[in-house]
Amino acid sequence: MLFGKKKSVAGLDIGSSSIKMVELDGKVNDLSLVSLGYENLPDDTIVDGQIMELNVVSDVIKNVCSNHQVSAVQVVTGVSGHSVILKNIVLPAMSREELDESIDWHAEEHIPYDLADITLDYHINATTSDSTHVLIAACKRERIDNIRQAVQLAGKQPVVIDVDTFALQNCYELNYQPDESQVVTLLNIGASTMNVNIVKGTRSLFTRDITVGGSQFTDVLQRSLGLSFQQAEAVKRGVSHAVEGVEEKSIEPLMNNVTEIVAMEIQKTFDFYRATTEDNQTVVQKILISGGGSKLKGLAKDLSARLELPVEVLNPFRNINVDSKKFDP
Repeated sequence: MLFGKKKSVAGLDIGSSSIKMVELDGKVNDLSLVSLGYENLPDDTIVDGQIMELNVVSDVIKNVCSNHQVSAVQVVTGVSGHSVILKNIVLPAMSREELDESIDWHAEEHIPYDLADITLDYHINATTSDSTHVLIAACKRERIDNIRQAVQLAGKQPVVIDVDTFALQNCYELNYQPDESQVVTLLNIGASTMNVNIVKGTRSLFTRDITVGGSQFTDVLQRSLGLSFQQAEAVKRGVSHAVEGVEEKSIEPLMNNVTEIVAMEIQKTFDFYRATTEDNQTVVQKILISGGGSKLKGLAKDLSARLELPVEVLNPFRNINVDSKKFDP
């Protein structure tokens, strides 16, 4: 358990467009926000999830820590994208010791990489008298090393490298404390990628990474309206009068086109899940959106109308002690 020690821990999100950090202190169910901050990354610093400029990323991490008083040395971060493979598999009933000894052999059937080139972990989701339900997670070792180097160059100690999808699930479980019957979809909308995770209670049922994100909204506004990147970003976020001569009626259909693509990809994920499971009883009750893309004006409402489901913005501080005098609520 990371919390409850004398040293606090910082969470680090190395996104395709920015670096975000948050420092928490305390014990589980009694955590307090110590500091948080973010800074944008230069273009092409990270391409397809791979850090291309290690020194740039480490310098931005240092700047975030310095400018936002993030003092924790220990850091928890995550990975996502094509280098990460997640699979729910069903194996015969066996002990944990037997699974430890045989997990590499079972993983070979589901992972298209040489096991020597990956870091592998697993979690037992459920057991019955004749089966063991296991979630396996694998990531290319070079990707892990890439992130570890960037963190260490910034003078920090990477104590956990999680999968982004499950880091968000941990946040959801801590803040919403779901009962075992609740089924939600956690949708993290980054600049270039969306992580989708269908969760029942505290069990991940199905995950998918989709190469659609907030940058698609920016790109279509730039191309169609002849805007600069900064102008398109401002228009995307609903800043009134961001650009002279651009009318709301010309913006809305462009935004709607990308929102429709996002909704279609979410619906595809639901269809994929139904096609690959024998569980016909599980129905998603709600979607919780997060990430930079969740800040888009009216997105939750538009997705809700298209998918005919309640859609809310996830509150990552719902069950965290936050000093409103120090932080903007």
